[in-house]
Amino acid sequence: MGPEHIAPVAVFLASDAAKDVTGQVFGVRGKEIMLFGHERPIMRVHNAEGWTPERIADMFPGTLQHHLVPLVTSGQYFNYDPLV
Repeated sequence: MGPEHIAPVAVFLASDAAKDVTGQVFGVRGKEIMLFGHERPIMRVHNAEGWTPERIADMFPGTLQHHLVPLVTSGQYFNYDPLV
């Protein structure tokens, strides 16, 4: 998994052939190209007085923290070696 795998995707995205591709997230894993799902708001919090770092720290554990997505590596997600 090196630049020789990523470069073709980057060049394609910079070409006229991809002129309608925008706002997408791609991944490259060996000879695989992945299109990732879009992030969408899943939780909203409001503070009529506005936010300070301290207010966010107080609010976070009981609200937004419960909605965090675990961070996994490709080795945890894919049950096979990269297709190289």
